[in-house]
Amino acid sequence: DLPDAVRVFPAHGAGSACGKNLSTQRQSTIGEQRATNYACRPMSREKFVQLVTAGQPSAPAYFVYDAILNRREHGLFDAAAAPLPLSVEEFMRRRADGAVVLDARSPQDFAAGHLRGSVNVPADGRFAEQAGMVVAPEQDVVVIAPQDREEEIVTRLARIGFDKVGGYLREPEGAFPALAEDMTQASRLTADELRSALAGAEPPLVLDVRNTAEREEGRIEGSLHIPLAELARRTEEIPAGRPVVVHCAGGHRSSIAASLLRHTGRTDVSDLLGGYGAWLALPAPADV
Repeated sequence: DLPDAVRVFPAHGAGSACGKNLSTQRQSTIGEQRATNYACRPMSREKFVQLVTAGQPSAPAYFVYDAILNRREHGLFDAAAAPLPLSVEEFMRRRADGAVVLDARSPQDFAAGHLRGSVNVPADGRFAEQAGMVVAPEQDVVVIAPQDREEEIVTRLARIGFDKVGGYLREPEGAFPALAEDMTQASRLTADELRSALAGAEPPLVLDVRNTAEREEGRIEGSLHIPLAELARRTEEIPAGRPVVVHCAGGHRSSIAASLLRHTGRTDVSDLLGGYGAWLALPAPADV
């Protein structure tokens, strides 16, 4: 019922998990939305609900937590009182006491060497949103961050209400040699290696962690689909005693998902380098 001239300022921008097909515009008008927005055309209530919910990505688990938190009085985040760097001994003591190690380095650096049981959520991406998918807000967290980005990582976690960060490892690359017994590497397969494994006597389970709309555009035959936002609460759906290869669209979310599965105790977990894009780029199998 609002007139066309009323201005609209969206609360969320393109790329947000709060909706689909979000525009990059930072302001608009009701009139412009009537003329251009697919969801503002005249239609029944039932048609509208069906239209806007089809292909909608799964909401990260922290959305409910934040909705509850926003109804309460909550102190402002004080960047000056941010967690301090931890020595190796302090860091490992907090880890032993149950803190989740959140490793914000790139999937490549994480795969090359990381603390056993760490969860990899790369800083270069939708870090806070994805961290909120795989780490529970009540969990204590200690951080391993790319060099000079420690305070940034802590601040981005605080923006979604995750303010139980106990500190970060001071100069991790220099600290890792002293932690050699607790370090491990992550298995990553090329698309060709995955195809060969699937043709073998004991094929792995392929886990697709893309969103539903992405999967509808194509899938690896026989793969199990659990979107990353739902994985933490649906791990029991993944058959035990079988190797797992995780894939997403390009290899970013699959590193997060694979590290989460290892964190929960699964040992034979790999992720697909290049994701579904690399799988599609495979040449057709040679004729026998």
